[in-house]
Amino acid sequence: MNLNKINKMYFLGIGGIGMSALARYFLLEGKQIFGYDLTSTPLTTELEAEGMRIHYTEDPTVIPADIDLVVYTPAIPLENKELIHFTEKNIPILKRAQLIGQLSQNYFTIAIAGTHGKTSISAIVAHIMKSAGLKLTAFVGGICLNYNSNLIHSKNTQYLLVEADEYDRSFLNIDPNIALISSMDADHLDIYESPADLVNSFREFAELLGKNGVFIHNKSLPVFNIPVIKTITYGINREAGVKSDNIRIKNGQFVFDLETEGQKITDITMQIPGYHYIENALAAAAICLQLEVDAKQIKSGMESFAGVERRFEIRINESNLIYIDDYAHHPEEIKATISAVKMLHPGKKITVVFQPHLFSRTKDFAEEFATALSKVDEVILLDIYPAREKPISGITSNTILSKIQIANKKIMSKEDLLQQLEQKKPELLLTMGAGDIGLLTKQIERVLKK
Repeated sequence: MNLNKINKMYFLGIGGIGMSALARYFLLEGKQIFGYDLTSTPLTTELEAEGMRIHYTEDPTVIPADIDLVVYTPAIPLENKELIHFTEKNIPILKRAQLIGQLSQNYFTIAIAGTHGKTSISAIVAHIMKSAGLKLTAFVGGICLNYNSNLIHSKNTQYLLVEADEYDRSFLNIDPNIALISSMDADHLDIYESPADLVNSFREFAELLGKNGVFIHNKSLPVFNIPVIKTITYGINREAGVKSDNIRIKNGQFVFDLETEGQKITDITMQIPGYHYIENALAAAAICLQLEVDAKQIKSGMESFAGVERRFEIRINESNLIYIDDYAHHPEEIKATISAVKMLHPGKKITVVFQPHLFSRTKDFAEEFATALSKVDEVILLDIYPAREKPISGITSNTILSKIQIANKKIMSKEDLLQQLEQKKPELLLTMGAGDIGLLTKQIERVLKK
């Protein structure tokens, strides 16, 4: 498809973080953007203010005429009336992943994959590249606080930076020049037959690299023998090609040195805490070194990186009250986030509010969620956020709660949660989850500041 000849584009599920970044890109490229989503959010309000026309009722009669291309996400059910309408009208339809795949054929493409870490690594890489003056377009799976957007755009783009999503095997549509894999923990077992099937899909993703491609992966992962020009490892591991040294906490911030191939970047001070964020920064450095960004620019970019909305976002930081919000929705992410909180605030009583994401993930990892959450002082669970899924019989938030090994645990509605937080302020509050808990953060912040 010749995207230059497209004028009117329609996004089904335009309020999604990945879809909205694409919509923003094509708006800047001069296209007319229309779309549908189930509910209005602060993000869709921003999109409308930027010039997009969006509606929130599933109604084919309000769709403009002469739509040239429809883009949709796997979150849109096949019985969606508007999707059926476009199908019956024979209007060209692409999945979001297919459209990104087409764009990747036009640029030097950096694709970042992993069951977790994708968004943070992508955001750090994009910020370092942008700060160093490289012309890139980056689609980030979160709002970058340095830019207040999930899109970083340059005129006359030379580089395309994308998150390579393993859900629905979407990342197999990309044509990468540099491919990075951060992690391959079992997930999306509603899509993959087994953890081995998931790992095999990551192998297929890495094999998309041509012989001149560069493959980068976390040193802790199994080695794939991919026929590329170069393979690079990174991690908090003395055997990694890009590694950290001398990690310490100074004035409430994590500081480390970076070592690689005979050069050393000392005293890098990260605004975002945690070993997992140092590892994300090492991944970003591994990419930027391949693009010949110099050491001073890498250090400067890392230190000025303000983070991503809902990725260890410190919303209140006072002596008697701390509130941190995080997107963690997989047991490994929860473990990493809780570990970082404990290192940064030893001795504080930690209250976690967690909203499980997906019935299938709750069913597959109930034991692991419970083990991770048992490491704090108090746990409050919200109901499962279903996203694209229908309920699974017998699977509720209580499936996790019953396995948590601490006494101070309960399930609450959002309304009761706000009321409790107003009456009994926690010492350190940590909210986590990938559902609509993110829409509660401003209300929680207001309640806690009363």
